[in-house]
Amino acid sequence: MVYTSPLEIRRIMDELGLKRARGERVVVGFQGVPPAGLLAEAAELGHEIIDLDEPRPGAGRLEGENFVPQVYCAIIKTIMANVASRSDWSLLLLATGIDKCDGGRFVAHLAAGIAGCPVISAENLEPVRRGNPISVSDLPLYDKFQLITRSLVAPLSRERRIEIERRSCQPVAGFWGVPPYDYNLLKLFPDRTHVYGWTRCIENRTPADLDLEMQVDPGVPAIFYAQSFCQKNSLAFHLAKKYNGLYVEVDGKMTGSTRAKIEAYLQLNAGFKRGTC
Repeated sequence: MVYTSPLEIRRIMDELGLKRARGERVVVGFQGVPPAGLLAEAAELGHEIIDLDEPRPGAGRLEGENFVPQVYCAIIKTIMANVASRSDWSLLLLATGIDKCDGGRFVAHLAAGIAGCPVISAENLEPVRRGNPISVSDLPLYDKFQLITRSLVAPLSRERRIEIERRSCQPVAGFWGVPPYDYNLLKLFPDRTHVYGWTRCIENRTPADLDLEMQVDPGVPAIFYAQSFCQKNSLAFHLAKKYNGLYVEVDGKMTGSTRAKIEAYLQLNAGFKRGTC
């Protein structure tokens, strides 16, 4: 069953706490960026907390096609495949408002039919930005994305945050978009690539902040990425035209032609060629 009211959600979280107190194993799955208080409480109570948006061993996205159309967003397929891959869920905490997407909202009802546990459907309209030192650091782009997504349930320590803030840099390239299904795409970029778009919103914990999502530094050669069949394609296409960037749409794994297109764009516009920097 899908729960949305504050009273119902409080009851479910209290029951989860009692389950933990009895020594029972607690397994929590989440999608998107749920409200910070709920996610922190779930992470504290859970023996295991799983980001359903990320591919996991033994849960290929093709399994998701048992629940959604074949021609559909790879991330939504991944979420459904992850839910279906286990039978020991204690709770699914799903961001389902304008901070996620309609597909994410529908997932709550699809997941409720197979998960065998309570499903909390919540909207995160947090307006206060918490900063994005990871997005503007000189860390490898792959590492930036790993840190941003993992910090949702394991926030940076004060010392680590200060360390990353000291690595702030001027960008030589930009990546706009959501965390891709295929993280290998991120390895094509120079270290001094700034992160824009919804991923920067994740770091700020303001996933519904459209103004921030649309912010891009003028003059920075940027790739505007969206997953195939995602509504963010229209925004990626618009911003790529506005900032003279490269619009890239990928369905699942990156193809050779997509790789070549990104590498050529970065070499021509950012002077970057893999293996030379």
